[in-house]
Amino acid sequence: MARKLPVGIQDFEKLRTEGFVYVDKTEYVYHLVHNNVPYFLSRPRRFGKSLLLSTIKAYWKGRKELFEGLKIAELEAVHADAWKSYPVFYFDFNGVNYQEQGALEAALDIQLTRWEKEYGKGTDSILLSARFQDLLINAKAQTGLRSIVLIDEYDKPLLDVADRPDLQNHNKEVFKGFFSTLKSFDEYLHFIFITGVSKFHKVSIFSDLNQLNDISLDEDYAAMCGITQHELKHYFSSEIQLLAERQGLSVNTCMEMLQKQYDGYHFHPNNCGVYNPYSLLKTFFSKDFGSYWFETGSPTFLVRKLREKRFDVRSLTDKTIYANEAVLKDYTGDYLDPIPLLYQTGYITITDFDHRRRRYTLGFPNEEVKYGFLESMIPSYVPAATAGNKLDIFTLDEYIENGQLDQVRNVLTALFANITYSQESDPFEHYFQSVIYLVFTLLGKFSLCELHTYSGRIDCKVETGNYIYLFEFKRDDSAEAALDQIDSKDYALPFIADSRKLYKIGVSFDSASRKLVDWKVREQ
Repeated sequence: MARKLPVGIQDFEKLRTEGFVYVDKTEYVYHLVHNNVPYFLSRPRRFGKSLLLSTIKAYWKGRKELFEGLKIAELEAVHADAWKSYPVFYFDFNGVNYQEQGALEAALDIQLTRWEKEYGKGTDSILLSARFQDLLINAKAQTGLRSIVLIDEYDKPLLDVADRPDLQNHNKEVFKGFFSTLKSFDEYLHFIFITGVSKFHKVSIFSDLNQLNDISLDEDYAAMCGITQHELKHYFSSEIQLLAERQGLSVNTCMEMLQKQYDGYHFHPNNCGVYNPYSLLKTFFSKDFGSYWFETGSPTFLVRKLREKRFDVRSLTDKTIYANEAVLKDYTGDYLDPIPLLYQTGYITITDFDHRRRRYTLGFPNEEVKYGFLESMIPSYVPAATAGNKLDIFTLDEYIENGQLDQVRNVLTALFANITYSQESDPFEHYFQSVIYLVFTLLGKFSLCELHTYSGRIDCKVETGNYIYLFEFKRDDSAEAALDQIDSKDYALPFIADSRKLYKIGVSFDSASRKLVDWKVREQ
């Protein structure tokens, strides 16, 4: 019988009392709570932040029975005063539509009202910050203990209205006024933990909380959210076996596919990579490989900003995105630099680190993110690339597989003819490079496709079971010149003994008309 997998389960008590599989992360909780400084942790969505906070909440509520058999129970055995029940104020900003004015104030009011029924109201102030202060005072008077404050997804009211600057600025001011209490009322506070996707440091949010200990890039906590390779083997061996059987794979091949699809997140350069926990659990639940993380959200806003900034999308895979620690930790809020947001939202991750220059190299963590993100970019650059008009990647792949070169030419011609240019000043070069990159990189999901972006190597090589295609793209030059370059540089030489049919294809684009204007083929 299949075990109960906690897909979408974010409540620690429910997970523990109803027999769900739990990956024991409580040793991290132990170290956090015994070094009770104010913490901030940034992680992408669906990475287990809510479950982590729920676990911390259960600890501070003294729910010892929920931790039986876990690492923290063993560690706490030496502490005589362990498992006290503290007053806990858990702010959860999930599950609310913040698009309307006053939605944030209403969400805070609901949570304060609930706690006022438990600890009583103080003054008759209608100010949200004053009511929170009264709760902290009352909680300490009644229990003799200072309070625990846990804030889950604090930035959701800001990110949800990222395209409405007036409302976002309003919500920043609400937060700034409300949570300034956390510094001025330190004598009533025992432990603070805040999670989110982005850290709005440079836009004054939580400016009064400059004492927050940001552990987002801390090596000791790099694997606190997500699932390591060791944890995957230790906790999910039976699920891996079932998945392998369903897919007709060996266990080793199944493991390789899981790693290729969902592993690769690094939150510190020296730490092991972690798997996306949501995608991994969904894969085991469905017994199939899929793009599960993208089913829970689309990067529409981010894609639009990348296009507006003329971001070189080729840098996403050619390892030319660089940043320092300040860039990765801070998010300005004005979208001048998309790199912090790409990193913090989980679309790129740390792939290398130069210790001498203290510089990070960033890129896609795995194939689920790579292909999902690029697929989400296609409608922005080429809105016509849909299955209904046979301009989609699946149709192009079908033509490539069957050696239908006239149809391949027709698809590429139609794709460029249907590009919508938002401004007359939009440079064709940017769209030419971006569309070629997107189309052929996505084609690599189905065929062996290598795309190069520098001189000295063929622009693009595509291999199928029966065909080899060597593409050379020219802008404002002839297709014949493209073919001559393929021959003069002997790009076909490595395949001289290959039995597959080889095509050399020269393609010419015209900047003035913004069209594919010439196409020539030579057969090897």
